[in-house]
Amino acid sequence: MSPTTGTATDETTARGSESSAAPGPALSTAASAESAGSAPPGLGLVPSDARRAPSSRARIRRAVRRLPYLLLNGATKSAAIVALLLLWETAPRLGLVDRTFLPPFSEVARAWWGLAVGGQLADNARASLTRSFSGFGLAVAVAVPLGLLIGWYRPVADLLGPLLEVFRNTAALALLPVFVLLLGIGETSKISIVVYACTWPILLNTISAVRNVDPTLLKLAKSMDLSAPRLFQKVILPASVPVMFTGIRLAGAVSILVLVAAEMIGAKAGLGYLINASQYNFAIPQMYAGIITISSIGVIFNQFLVAMERRLSSWRVPVGG
Repeated sequence: MSPTTGTATDETTARGSESSAAPGPALSTAASAESAGSAPPGLGLVPSDARRAPSSRARIRRAVRRLPYLLLNGATKSAAIVALLLLWETAPRLGLVDRTFLPPFSEVARAWWGLAVGGQLADNARASLTRSFSGFGLAVAVAVPLGLLIGWYRPVADLLGPLLEVFRNTAALALLPVFVLLLGIGETSKISIVVYACTWPILLNTISAVRNVDPTLLKLAKSMDLSAPRLFQKVILPASVPVMFTGIRLAGAVSILVLVAAEMIGAKAGLGYLINASQYNFAIPQMYAGIITISSIGVIFNQFLVAMERRLSSWRVPVGG
């Protein structure tokens, strides 16, 4: 082979190697663009909508897998209520109790539907809820700040402590005649008795919550030179929310129970009035319909307060989590 031929062959081989290595930068660019999620057009990559589709299908599959657990959980929680309703339905029909005084649940349900269609149930429930929620809201607005002050500032506790001990042991219904004499039989006396009854669970639980804040948290906060307002905002209030809401939930139940008792004495509208009037007129199914309505309102209100507590105390780590 001549030197000239060898040189030409070497040049041809070099050009071929250069042409075969030329696509390297383009492929690396495509790979980097694909990894960054912004591929250039024409490279045939999977669009973002198609990538999101598997994740939505995975969520659907997880929901389907959780469905038996949710159904079992719901059945477990409702089993006791279903058993009570079955017992309520069968006991009067079998003669175990006098159906004159305890009619079957189906008759009570028909009476409830009749009251609902006629508008009597809605009118009485609206009157009771207005009074109950007004008194409950005023009690929260008064008892929470007062409980924070008494729990945190010792002079305020020493000043108001003896007075609180006197009134906390006086039942709200025992003071109902006093409220009626001073404020009349109108709306003011009913809302005032609800405020009085709801104040004590909220106040006492708020005081206990503030006084039982973890001392380690307080020491850490003081070591960071937090001011008093910041200490309340960042440490005292978050740590007091769980115990405070225990009192608020108790007050929510008390607001309905005390109001119903007050409406039975002097009222022209409300669920308590409906129950009392049905008893006097011997409309026993309507009486039980009013009682069921009060229980349902209490359960719904309690679940609302539980959801609010979870939202305000979402910072807590669940036990075992």
